[in-house]
Amino acid sequence: MSTIAKRTVSLPSEQSEFIDAKVAAGDYASASEVVRAGLRALRERDAAVERWLNKEVAPTVDAMASDPARARSSSQVWGTIAAHHAERVKAGR
Repeated sequence: MSTIAKRTVSLPSEQSEFIDAKVAAGDYASASEVVRAGLRALRERDAAVERWLNKEVAPTVDAMASDPARARSSSQVWGTIAAHHAERVKAGR
């Protein structure tokens, strides 16, 4: 097990009350557990964003750089969106 480092943090009352409510509801045994769960979730979200950037955004940027003709103007994009929306509205969806 890793060593435990103690930290002192200041939280707005809304966040402090949220932590207290999670402990009072029995979801967590202590405020420290709530904070650790929040940090794990933040780490997972950061990793997901990093994966998205590496797997989807970077390849798209590279593809656009190698073939700028693939690009569409904002008016073309908005035209496509408007047409798609109009079809959905017409179909009652």
